[in-house]
Amino acid sequence: MGKCNLDHSVEDVQQKFNSQSQWLPEDIRSLFHEFLVRNPSQTTLNEMFHLLKKYDLVDEQERKERDRKIKWLILNKEETNN
Repeated sequence: MGKCNLDHSVEDVQQKFNSQSQWLPEDIRSLFHEFLVRNPSQTTLNEMFHLLKKYDLVDEQERKERDRKIKWLILNKEETNN
């Protein structure tokens, strides 16, 4: 995945998730809301956006790697931005 210099909002990430959710595993879909309500950092939002971007077009091996990273981001209890 290439690096992007744009910051992605919570709304951007939610829209990207919505567009890719039919291809995501059920466990990721069911936990995704938890990720957004924790007020993730800008860096984490950007990372999640790029993991979701074109998810439907990647091969099985790349999906498994992205799934692992997405789950880590969802389950990682980072400090929130207050």
